[in-house]
Amino acid sequence: MTKEDLEGASVLVTGGAGFIGSHLVDALIEFGARVRVLDNLSTGLASNLDHCRGGIDFVEGDLRAPADCKKACNGVGLVFHQAALGSVPRSMKDPATSIHVNVVGTTNIFAAARDAGVHRVVYASSSSVYGDSAKLPKKEGEEGQPLSPYALSKSMNEQLASVFASNYGMSFVGLRYFNVYGPRQRPDGAYAAVIPRFFHAGLAGETPMIHGDGAQSRDFTFVADAVKANILAAIVDAEGSFAVNVAGGNRTTVSELARLVLDKAGSSILPEHGPPRAGDVRHSLADLSRVEDLLGYQPSTDLAEGLTASLQHYRSTFATT
Repeated sequence: MTKEDLEGASVLVTGGAGFIGSHLVDALIEFGARVRVLDNLSTGLASNLDHCRGGIDFVEGDLRAPADCKKACNGVGLVFHQAALGSVPRSMKDPATSIHVNVVGTTNIFAAARDAGVHRVVYASSSSVYGDSAKLPKKEGEEGQPLSPYALSKSMNEQLASVFASNYGMSFVGLRYFNVYGPRQRPDGAYAAVIPRFFHAGLAGETPMIHGDGAQSRDFTFVADAVKANILAAIVDAEGSFAVNVAGGNRTTVSELARLVLDKAGSSILPEHGPPRAGDVRHSLADLSRVEDLLGYQPSTDLAEGLTASLQHYRSTFATT
């Protein structure tokens, strides 16, 4: 398959009303694909699709319901599985639900795709699969033990993909996202990611919270680069199952991130520090050599550019709420 082959192709995006999923829906529509979305709107927002609702087939349903998965996969030729219950802290508080959604739900989607005759499934994995491995940069094949139920669920998803590929002749590409951020990422709720939380605090004149000493580091990935990786994974000429890193390729400490975000938001309020969170890794940086070799992926947006784009979104969003 090539990018040109996406024109007219019937594709499913699970979690398509969510942060990454809705951006992927936009890209697929631009390529001329016929897009169906499966989402239960538990964490995604219907408003993320308002601008394209007339051009998609929206199925409100749950990964945990096999009938919903079957309905969503019927008649499609390609599946992008983005839906999941995210957040390490959420999984630490309620491990059973995270495992149920992320593992049982993924199994339901994979099985429904198999029964519908889908050959290629691109699915969202996570850098959390590297677990307690202290090696930097993080390289495929050098995974440690998972540190949270969320990380375990993503590791199990990769194993599921391998089993389905081996037994049913399907092709799977897993994308190990490293801290994806950008417009539409929700700043609200107990499990909001760090960048939208910092923007919310900065624009609202509130004190941001850093969990731990702030010296922990992350490799931040702009959402447009995550979308690009999905498209490349959909069209790559490959069989079987493999997973690759998707990242920005640079490491930033949380304290430095706070400074960058607060500066852009025009806030001079210093962050407060709270206790570190259980299950969090200390440092994260992706080795991108394999994803470049296999998919031709290279990040296009650095952190400064991505934060500027995010600021514009949050300013307009907060102004209307």
